[in-house]
Amino acid sequence: QVQLVESGGGLVQPGGSLRLSCAASGSIFSINVMGWYRQTPGNERELVASITSDGRRRYADFVKGRFTISSDNAKNMVFLQMNSLKPEDTAVYYCNVGGRLDQLRSFGSWGQGTQVTVSS
Repeated sequence: QVQLVESGGGLVQPGGSLRLSCAASGSIFSINVMGWYRQTPGNERELVASITSDGRRRYADFVKGRFTISSDNAKNMVFLQMNSLKPEDTAVYYCNVGGRLDQLRSFGSWGQGTQVTVSS
């Protein structure tokens, strides 16, 4: 009922930048939180950054000072600006959105994932 479409991944050299975007669509009554996670082979998915509907941000220690999360609440979109990228940032990045479908039902949805590769 809620679809997420991600874009912006790709190949970048160490020290470079990328901007990820995620658009949520469907029967959305309200959104509480939007975030980005990442996963590498053999490892669990981990939180990169999140932002609540009132603008509170949370970052993983390994991206503080390098990544910035932002949102456009009117368009149900979330962005991740990634600067000073390192090879260890290489992963599949997933968008996650949580909110309500109506006054009774909540939802939590994942995007399909976008590959970010940092390599020279």
